[in-house]
Amino acid sequence: MRKILVVDDSPVVRSFHINILKTSGFKADGAEDGVEALEKSLSSPYDLILCDINMPNMDGLTFIRKYREVEEHTPIIILTTQEEVVNKQKGFAAGANLYITKPVAPKSLLLHIQLLFGIENQE
Repeated sequence: MRKILVVDDSPVVRSFHINILKTSGFKADGAEDGVEALEKSLSSPYDLILCDINMPNMDGLTFIRKYREVEEHTPIIILTTQEEVVNKQKGFAAGANLYITKPVAPKSLLLHIQLLFGIENQE
């Protein structure tokens, strides 16, 4: 079972995405900011990370840069409300594989995850 870390400072958003992932057959865990995400991701490997940008203590871009210093291959999807091109460029420069603007439909999110994992759509 693939393990996904959801990093978002909003407990409601974090729980929403974790529930989508769990009901779709993934193991999912949450972190409320980049500091907690870095601690969790370095102590236990994840197969994919969903990460917001704006968070207290350590923002998503800083987390991604620090994480990429030790782990180059784990796919990272930025999931944020920031839709400006400059933010997308910063996200990809930090090491994200995909940049998705919230809100995102659950089916769309799952499709992006399946694409990164190379899983065929099962519908």
